Amino acid sequence: MSRQTVTRTVLVTGANRGLGRAVSARLRAEGLRVVVTARDSDQARAVAAELGPDVVGLPLDVADRDSVLRARDVVGHVDAVVNNAGVLVDAGSDPLSVSLDAVRETLAVNLLGSWQVTQAFVPGMVAAGWGRVVMVTSGTGTFTNGLFPRTPGYSVSKAALNGLTVMLAAQLAGTGVLVNAVNPGRVRTRMMPDAPRSAAEAAGDVAAAVLLPDGGPNGVLLRHQRPSAW
Repeated sequence: MSRQTVTRTVLVTGANRGLGRAVSARLRAEGLRVVVTARDSDQARAVAAELGPDVVGLPLDVADRDSVLRARDVVGHVDAVVNNAGVLVDAGSDPLSVSLDAVRETLAVNLLGSWQVTQAFVPGMVAAGWGRVVMVTSGTGTFTNGLFPRTPGYSVSKAALNGLTVMLAAQLAGTGVLVNAVNPGRVRTRMMPDAPRSAAEAAGDVAAAVLLPDGGPNGVLLRHQRPSAW
């Protein structure tokens, strides 16, 4: 990937550890200004300090509208958003017995949280005529792979996030803002400690979606940096 000729600012949610932290590090290495966000302000600022003096760390709870709006007021305009924050709280359950409270919690973060962040920051991108929105999704939310019934709330939340990606991309066509989803595969994080893929390796796929050239894919699912079937 080539570095951007114009320095862009990217905001990454859920960036205090795992894939979000790795994505932040990769994008900084690519020359972008990075805003690291997490629910815990101390963790966000600690990661920002570790990544470099030019990295900003801010509290942002994607499920809390006021928190999202406060972050927007502090940061101002950003050129790209990586909606990475996510939860998996229903592993091992099934669609008939899963706690619907767990499903609501999952949807609040994985779907509505990404939606709230996008609504807050994308109008500024449209006004500027350039932007990138990346939804970090999962193969468990694709119909080609098959939704995974042992994580029903998580799988439904990612399927809905994929649908949101397609709708937003259609809405924003011609504005200079590209909206895509990235399936990073099974990544070794606290959510999935035995997964085969490292966060650093997967971060390259997410970063590539942020660094797409003008006229690049819009409204697609990217896997290994190539369009993949939903």
